[in-house]
Amino acid sequence: MGSSLPYLDPSLPVAERVADLVGRMTLPEKVGQMLQLNAKDGVREHIEDMHVGSILHASPERVLEAAELTRRTRLGIPLLVAEDCIHGHSFWEGATIFPTQLGMAASWDAGLLERVARATAVEVAATGVHWTFSPVLCIARDLRWGRVSETFGEDPFLIGELASAMVRGYQGEGLDDPTAILACAKHFAGYSETQGGRDASEADISRRKLRAWFLPPFERVAREGCRTFMLGYQSMDGVPVTVNDWLLNEVLRGEWGYTGTLVTDWDNVGRMVWEQKVYADHAQAAAAAVWAGNDMVMTTPDFFEGAQQAVADGRLDEADIDAAVARILTLKFELGLFENPRHPDRDRQRAVIGSSGHAELNLEAARRSLVLLANDGTLPLDGGYTAGADGRAVAPAGSAPRTVAVIGPNADDAQTQLGDWAGSSGQADWLPDGQPRAMIRTVLDGFREHAPAGWTITHARGADILTVGPDPEGAFFPDGQPRPEIVVPAEPSETLIAEAVAAAEAADHVVAVVGDRIELIGEGRSTATLELIGGQIALLDALAATGTPFTVVVIASKPLVLPPSVSRAAALVYAFNPGMLGGRAVAELVLGLVEPSGRLPVSFARHAGQQPTYYNQLRGQHGTRYADLTQRPAFAFGEGLSYTSVDYSGLEVLTGVLGTGDTLRARVVVSNTGRRPALETVQVYVTDSVTSVTWAEKELKAYRQVRLEPGESREVLVELPVAACSLVDAGGRRVVEPGAFELLVGPSSRDQDLLRAGFTVKG
Repeated sequence: MGSSLPYLDPSLPVAERVADLVGRMTLPEKVGQMLQLNAKDGVREHIEDMHVGSILHASPERVLEAAELTRRTRLGIPLLVAEDCIHGHSFWEGATIFPTQLGMAASWDAGLLERVARATAVEVAATGVHWTFSPVLCIARDLRWGRVSETFGEDPFLIGELASAMVRGYQGEGLDDPTAILACAKHFAGYSETQGGRDASEADISRRKLRAWFLPPFERVAREGCRTFMLGYQSMDGVPVTVNDWLLNEVLRGEWGYTGTLVTDWDNVGRMVWEQKVYADHAQAAAAAVWAGNDMVMTTPDFFEGAQQAVADGRLDEADIDAAVARILTLKFELGLFENPRHPDRDRQRAVIGSSGHAELNLEAARRSLVLLANDGTLPLDGGYTAGADGRAVAPAGSAPRTVAVIGPNADDAQTQLGDWAGSSGQADWLPDGQPRAMIRTVLDGFREHAPAGWTITHARGADILTVGPDPEGAFFPDGQPRPEIVVPAEPSETLIAEAVAAAEAADHVVAVVGDRIELIGEGRSTATLELIGGQIALLDALAATGTPFTVVVIASKPLVLPPSVSRAAALVYAFNPGMLGGRAVAELVLGLVEPSGRLPVSFARHAGQQPTYYNQLRGQHGTRYADLTQRPAFAFGEGLSYTSVDYSGLEVLTGVLGTGDTLRARVVVSNTGRRPALETVQVYVTDSVTSVTWAEKELKAYRQVRLEPGESREVLVELPVAACSLVDAGGRRVVEPGAFELLVGPSSRDQDLLRAGFTVKG
């Protein structure tokens, strides 16, 4: 084909190239461009017969095959290759797997997350993948939901900060950068607000509630240039998000002026036929999906015939398809794929994937993801150690060697440490054994490699967590997708517990590592309980009974309810899923080689029956407890301890009366009154004293991270636009209502941790 064709001329504006190419395409080619199909079982039919515009879940071999097949097509339109690169290049052997999104959120560090996303993009781009389905902007409000680990937690402001950072990291300086990949904000919108925590069920959520809490993070990344949005699975007020005209057209494309590309989630269009049953056939569903403004249809092969049938029947105008195809082609031209399809580059892969620089960043992220939730002074062990040149702790001269027993089912479980979307988590079949074991450092590895020379590190598993069995409803869903196996909790083992008790009794300190496993995490894997399952509670009870001081480390996808025996532990460290180097980070923290700095991005329940436990609930409940249990969380949003003490004093609002266009200025003094350095996260909340509609008692509006040496005091200045002190009124409008407000500043969202100072917004 001659290069004189306008769409192949890179000197022309993108809009001209798009218009020329759309004008040359047949209807089947246009509909095919709207399809994104699963490459798991092959790509030839997708490309040659269905003219597919994008593939996902493509093994490295499939990516190369697809590239060659696409080159030989009539128009040579390059593919968009997509993958769920959620916290690293999930399914590429040897890629850098970082802590999960929830774990990274515990850092409260947008700059760190931008660097993580940039490193991920560099690795992903080298493999011929152009598009990651990340970041997740869902709000984690029901901890039973299976996808909590994919979120940034429960607060819309923090979600917006961290999601925007990851979008910047993925997309780099611009799509023409060969290391840039497309970011995808998901799941738009309200997907996590499902009934009973059940994945993809009806979200009982009003438009006002959406505007108040669920839409702001999405609006922020839309206005900041996130090029793609993925739609949620659920319905709202009986309307599947896939065809929700108000959400997609009035709000997203209308009010926000969003011109990017929309992609459905897995078989959303088909689900409207076979599961939600709101359309009789795929022609009806295809027409509705296109009318609603969807561009890319993920894994609904029947859309190909359905959309063409809808055009033939007069139910769908080909011009509507043209608009969707134009948005898809715009991405491909802006990425420069017609000139450089960005095929896999083996030399580049060897240079960047799993590089030493990315490993250093991964260790930094793992350290920052750890949250110290309880400590009676036992940690750091022996007051803390310094690190030698080899990274091993150096004990003071003359100190006695110690024995540490590292016990528990997650103490040496390398793949569980990585969490969901990471090699062996089940979404891809070309990494059956997961990521390379040599790249991963478990907690046991961490102590063996970083404890002082001469120390004895012992190990006992102590308990099993679960086995799995077939789903009694059948091996497959109606659309042919496999059903996850169901979890069968393991029974406590007297033999395993006896081995653990013996190890504990022979040790000076125990590190008990418990939590959950991949079978309890992810899509379709919500849980009815939040307790530790299997033999873990019996194990912790037995360890507590030995009298040996013990630290509990929880490696888990989400906040779990911990048994009473944990209250007898010397310390509690929550590690979420800390990635490849998480075990080293845990050992370093316990030994005092690093300082704990993580703060919770999500509140912890005392019992599953407390759900929801998020901090920014509406005013108006009768009392603060159930008849049989408090409503107060076990640990609150923003909490986390250091190895020192930090005091807050002297909060002063410098601008007491303001207009809605002004900026609030305040100051507070933070002082390190202990003997170790600290990275303190100064949290700023606002309370609107009287509101025209019921509203949250307080909301996070800003935060600052401050490094403090022992004995150091610093004055922290707070600047907050009054426009941020808004609410959504009864008419659905976001406004700042005149009247009295309070500024709340402190180390967590708990009332007793916050200093207060008033200010007034004038009408």
